[in-house]
Amino acid sequence: MLIKGGNANTTVTEVLKDIYALKKPFAVLYKRKNIARPFEDQTSLEFFSKKSDCSLFLFGSHNKKRPNNLIIGRMYDYHVLDMIELGIEKFVALRNIKSSKCPEGTKPMLIFAGDTFDISEEHRRLKNLLIDFFRGPVVPNVRLAGLEHVLHFTAVDKKIFMRSYKVLLKKSGCKIPRIELEDMGPSLDLVMRRTHLASDDLYKLALKQPKALKKNISHDVFGTKYGRIHMQKQDLNKLQTRKMKGLRKRPNEKKTEGDENTKKPKLE
Repeated sequence: MLIKGGNANTTVTEVLKDIYALKKPFAVLYKRKNIARPFEDQTSLEFFSKKSDCSLFLFGSHNKKRPNNLIIGRMYDYHVLDMIELGIEKFVALRNIKSSKCPEGTKPMLIFAGDTFDISEEHRRLKNLLIDFFRGPVVPNVRLAGLEHVLHFTAVDKKIFMRSYKVLLKKSGCKIPRIELEDMGPSLDLVMRRTHLASDDLYKLALKQPKALKKNISHDVFGTKYGRIHMQKQDLNKLQTRKMKGLRKRPNEKKTEGDENTKKPKLE
């Protein structure tokens, strides 16, 4: 979910719209301004999380002390788990880059460059948070033509550079095509500000995976639960059905059936 703060300016609004364009249709954008301070009071974020059933959020705001501010975070059990505040130093919008765009719902490939992502604990959490935010739905396989969007993150000191590219498959004279990257936008130069990281115990608890589902139980896309039961073969002739007057046998029919049974020869 993408939330606009009560004092968001044009730059922050454009950033939220462009990131929403990359995340469609797996995101919710709240266009109205919401007065909230996530680092001081998190109740409003928890309310929006329950309302939209979202565990990831991006909050945009602007003030003199922290201009062009973004707060990216995630929830655990509808409570804030991690939050990292990023400042926008430079921004190039999608509409300012005249090139072809990826279709809606494209699953991106994520690339992280820089040793800082592996050395600093704050950057390590930020990398994990960005993966959760941009990876999209989990799919069993992806066709080659579907790999057409790349998100590249570079960490230098406390700055993070985000670039978005479209993958172009060119003819190479063999089966494997030649790859070219075309700048698609948006482009962001970010600087890390405040952080709110979960404790190690809470972080380990949030990483726990649910137990495997029982056998012969499945769910459809609407969440309906289906179960398969294995039973022995039944004799349908002995099956008890609903008794109706119209299905009852007449006395004459019963008598004829009894006579036929008595006339059957006995096997010696």
